[in-house]
Amino acid sequence: MVAQRIGENLAFVNWVVLAALAVGTYAVVLAGRFGPVSATKGYLGFTAIVAAVAAGLAWLADGALPATTTAGSPVAPDPAFAGLRAGSLAVLAGVAFLHGIVLLRGGRAPLLALVGGGAGALALAAAALGWGGDPAGVAVRLVQLLVVALATGGALGTMLLGHWYLVTPKLPEAPLVLVARLLLAVVVAQALLFAASMALGGGTGGGPLSPLTGEWALFVWLRLLVGLAFPLVVTWAAIQTARTRSMESATGLLYIDIGAIGAGTILAAGLWFGAGLVV
Repeated sequence: MVAQRIGENLAFVNWVVLAALAVGTYAVVLAGRFGPVSATKGYLGFTAIVAAVAAGLAWLADGALPATTTAGSPVAPDPAFAGLRAGSLAVLAGVAFLHGIVLLRGGRAPLLALVGGGAGALALAAAALGWGGDPAGVAVRLVQLLVVALATGGALGTMLLGHWYLVTPKLPEAPLVLVARLLLAVVVAQALLFAASMALGGGTGGGPLSPLTGEWALFVWLRLLVGLAFPLVVTWAAIQTARTRSMESATGLLYIDIGAIGAGTILAAGLWFGAGLVV
């Protein structure tokens, strides 16, 4: 019954995964172009186009979302924000693609970056407004979506950067080490938010730590062990191997990392729409 409820809301879970990939991957591009990460124009342009493809798929997934969740789900979608959510994804897809072309040609395009970053944030905000319920729920879900996006898209962007070293071996290791450290910080933040949520009953009104022993306990523990604890270890190992310029090993670890973090995102979204849990 528990797994069935998650499966019945799979369309919403799919949206969260694709939107997280799009927004988080584009955030890596912005960090590489305007932030502390030093990366080549080829990597940044290619990664921006990957973010555009993910945003386009998320937009298509948005159009296939049912008007309501299934019976038994605690989430009651508000259709008032559906247009804003879909429109923001469409803008992100178009802008990220154009930005990718500009970056491949060596440009900066700060206006495109501002519009694309704003569209990504707006898409997540519209999702939180439409699916979060009361104002407190909206705020909590917005934080959850932002952190999930940075983790999921960050893992993809970091893995792609590891690949870049395999074709450009003379690149210094500092950019990959820095991006992996940022990813580790995001996963640590997720783990801390998970701990705070469990201490408060997971946002469902239950007692402290109640989600760890209730009917959803198996999926909550999988979220903790597979989606948080395991990526902490793998990301740390990827940093250590990148520091010694073992780039093939680092990239292999990052492949594992994106699988584990992606599985964690699926579990988090499934627990949101299936049980209303904040994990």
